[in-house]
Amino acid sequence: MIGRVRAIRARLGRAVLAANLHGLAFRSKLFSLAASGGFSTFGRRTVLELPIRIIGGRRMAIGSDVYVGAGSCLQTMGEADGNPVLFIGDGTSIAGSAVLSAAKCVQLGERVLLARNVYIADHQHAFDDLDLAVLDQGINRVAPVLIGDGAWLGQNVVVGPGVSIGRGAVIGANSVVLDDVPANAVAVGAPAKVVRRLGDSEPLGSRLEVAK
Repeated sequence: MIGRVRAIRARLGRAVLAANLHGLAFRSKLFSLAASGGFSTFGRRTVLELPIRIIGGRRMAIGSDVYVGAGSCLQTMGEADGNPVLFIGDGTSIAGSAVLSAAKCVQLGERVLLARNVYIADHQHAFDDLDLAVLDQGINRVAPVLIGDGAWLGQNVVVGPGVSIGRGAVIGANSVVLDDVPANAVAVGAPAKVVRRLGDSEPLGSRLEVAK
């Protein structure tokens, strides 16, 4: 009898979990379709998973087959009717809880992969005025951010203004990227440093030690 009850509970639990996933997917697809007209461009089969925060959608150009996971925030700053400043290329996948903030240009190429909690901004908060709260000082250091096709940014990565990350580059989890990372390179740390070029059999540090 106990075994039968457990089996029924297991089947019921699986059914409830599956229904929840299907329900979330349906609501997110419906929202994405209804909201698509609020963007500069919005590609086919792109899904914005709820809940999500969108600020200044008219200045965003989002490609086809893009996925933006739940809890993310996409925002643009400046004139609402101006040209796009936030670009997300075809096939890019953002796991969730990401922040993409653009005042001048944040551009993600095609098939970029972002893990959870990635933060990318082409600006920072001003903080030089000691008589004002940082909240009231606006932004500075505005400079374009470019993420190349096929790059992968690990969990909790922060990318600052003016940074270019090359095609196919990999950024390790918890890294803070303040300088350019070339194509097909692996960078880790805070601040992030290149430790390997993909295709090489040894990390850069090993070769430097041999050279000494």
